[in-house]
Amino acid sequence: MNGLVLAYLGDAYYELEIRRYLIESGITKLNELHKNKVKYASNESQASIINHFLETNILSEDEISAYKKGRNRTHNARKQMEMVTYQQATGFESLIGYLSLKDEPRCKYLIKLAIEFIKVR
Repeated sequence: MNGLVLAYLGDAYYELEIRRYLIESGITKLNELHKNKVKYASNESQASIINHFLETNILSEDEISAYKKGRNRTHNARKQMEMVTYQQATGFESLIGYLSLKDEPRCKYLIKLAIEFIKVR
């Protein structure tokens, strides 16, 4: 499947899981929910998460391949963002989209690790 299609799915899946996590954490004010969502789901956060996953060798070869499918297909970053950050974030979303279809328990596990990483960062 096309990496950008996987990223499209992964973006929605990851954001839903982050929103669920924040609400289950007891946050009820919309402004606070939004600020916290950005902390976990920004392109910068996603890029740092995928870099952490790659540095700690937590990903399988198939998962790295899914990441690269999204990262390598990205050509247009927003003006205020570095291209590399945008590519890494798109690759992260591609990985999440891939796992949401192939291995949902693994997907949820990696999202849990991502949340823990961002919490202590």
